[in-house]
Amino acid sequence: MKKLLASAILALFFSGFTSGTQAAECGTVSIAEMKWPSAGIAAHVDRMVLEAGYGCSVTLVSGDTIPTFASMNEKGTPDLAPELWANAVRGQLDRAISEGRLLQMAPILSDGGIEGWWIPKFIADEHRNIRTVEDALKHPELFPAPGNPEKGAVHTCPPDWSCRAATDNLFHALNGTAAGFDLISPATPAEFDNSIVHAFEAKTGWLGYYWAPTALLGKYEMVKLSFGVGHDRMEWERCTAIADCPDPKVNSYPISDVFTVVTKRFSQKAAVTMDYMKVRKWDNATIGKVMAWMDENGATTEEAARHFFETYPDLWRTWVTPDVAARIKAALDEGGKKQGTE
Repeated sequence: MKKLLASAILALFFSGFTSGTQAAECGTVSIAEMKWPSAGIAAHVDRMVLEAGYGCSVTLVSGDTIPTFASMNEKGTPDLAPELWANAVRGQLDRAISEGRLLQMAPILSDGGIEGWWIPKFIADEHRNIRTVEDALKHPELFPAPGNPEKGAVHTCPPDWSCRAATDNLFHALNGTAAGFDLISPATPAEFDNSIVHAFEAKTGWLGYYWAPTALLGKYEMVKLSFGVGHDRMEWERCTAIADCPDPKVNSYPISDVFTVVTKRFSQKAAVTMDYMKVRKWDNATIGKVMAWMDENGATTEEAARHFFETYPDLWRTWVTPDVAARIKAALDEGGKKQGTE
């Protein structure tokens, strides 16, 4: 109840902090709050900036990639999707941009959405000869299989995840069994994550599929290994991503394009914010650490957004002009004082 009241006070303060002239320039804005943590944090960061910095009146609306894109494309609402994974709607998005309905802004994830095979950084630091997946497969002793240390382990995804097919196919393309490795399949997402947690607690090796940004990689430092080849999209669609493909070849995972997308109407009614929307971005390491803080503290995405502002001022101040930054800082300070009195 205290958190809810504090959030309400903070939101009320943001909405009334800037001048009526700026509010008139910006108007009412709707932002898609996607269901996953990084996108939810981004939505609250944008809300805080647009309200405190530019005087917008902001509403957050629940969203997800496909339905949010369809609504923006067909109905012009919501106005803004802070974290849209573009690969899922690439063809349609390109058409919407070329036809003037939508605009693609900054890549919110500056290094893209990342998938791959990873090892703990402490293993990479101790064994600097391991830089590729093939290098790792030469050392099954460094990545012991659970309950069978005579074998190495490559950890794949839970059975119903889309990443399972590619990981299994790449294991077979790399002759993982002949190299002395077992393919370990977790029964649940929790079991999957716990295998990494256990490896760090025991200071033992771990090798397998994971992705970023995530809270887990924000907390536990991992190094992504190279497959030694570039991403072959045709081969990926022909075989790599197809379950039980009979003749898989070594391939690299694609890097997902993750952009902020706005409607044409937003760019016109909230033109004062467009310089911000064109440059606002962070990398996977930064948002991963924010999500790790959120996870460790049982915080909401709104509280994580505030933590971001408090922790990374040298980053977010580069997104806005000094006067806008000053208004955001003053609103955060005042909101913090109000929370402290509750």
